[in-house]
Amino acid sequence: MRLLVTGGMGFIGSNFIRYILEKHKEWEIINLDKLGYGSNPANLKDIEDDPRYIFVKGDIADFELMKELVKKVDAIVNFAAESHVDRSISSPDNFLRSNVIGVYTILEAIRKENPEVRLVHISTDEVYGDILKGSFREEDAIMPSSPYSATKASADALVLGWARTYKLNASITRCTNNYGPYQFPEKLIPKTIIRASMGLKVPVYGTGENVRDWIYVEDHVRAVENVLLRGEPREIYNISAGEERTNLEVVKKILKLLRKDESLIEFVEDRPGHDLRYSLDSWKITRDLKWRPRYTFKEGLKRTVEWYLENRKWWEPLVDERVLHPTPWKLGW
Repeated sequence: MRLLVTGGMGFIGSNFIRYILEKHKEWEIINLDKLGYGSNPANLKDIEDDPRYIFVKGDIADFELMKELVKKVDAIVNFAAESHVDRSISSPDNFLRSNVIGVYTILEAIRKENPEVRLVHISTDEVYGDILKGSFREEDAIMPSSPYSATKASADALVLGWARTYKLNASITRCTNNYGPYQFPEKLIPKTIIRASMGLKVPVYGTGENVRDWIYVEDHVRAVENVLLRGEPREIYNISAGEERTNLEVVKKILKLLRKDESLIEFVEDRPGHDLRYSLDSWKITRDLKWRPRYTFKEGLKRTVEWYLENRKWWEPLVDERVLHPTPWKLGW
């Protein structure tokens, strides 16, 4: 198979590429990435000479480029997205271009150049909004709460609409919060590890009682592989590990692994529209595609902390005001 991965220099995309090249020795991958702020060429530095891997610098909203790439591949996995909620609050324009116009461009390129190509569009649990009790299923209504999740919900609607009207072979995945190696430092878990290891205060929004369901990134990319190979057209697949934790609980567990005192915790002003709880029911992918997570939160978090401690040279160049500022959404990007 020749596979086009968009956004492959990002956190989840680079983990996916690394996993696929290791498991599928006969596959080839074209990695399209515009190298925006969430991308890092260092994520895949060690495989750049692999003859099965090609990197193309470019934007998914570039129609002429997408037409040329779509002609060359059997399948597309679209990880490319602006994904930082804090940034979407202060500067939503880029989110519209990447998450809406970009997905529209991919769909139109497929429709006009290679309608037989397989597409897996990577969405997010945030399109559903928050839920105080129970867990969202794929058929539940969506109610996004931020500019980021609103643009991702718009993209989902485009994929479903194009798939039905033009008979495209497209599926959608919606996953809970990922963590693991190569995650951008402004996210909660790497930011906590980095700041605590530097002896800095660890900011926690509001009271820290916001709940997220955490999944180790390797489990997520295995789920995406399953959907790519066995998922049905026009179907949505929730992906979760059933590992719900409050943000405060996550921070405390990291501090314990680092042998740091909880006095480093600093409660800061909450960001606008901060959802209280996310929770997904992933029975569908478990039942239909026989996928299950392999890592508990305890196991995955320990592996993640160890990776960041051992790879300081990777994250040191990325530490800037986004990591050092206690409330990044106020920076006004």
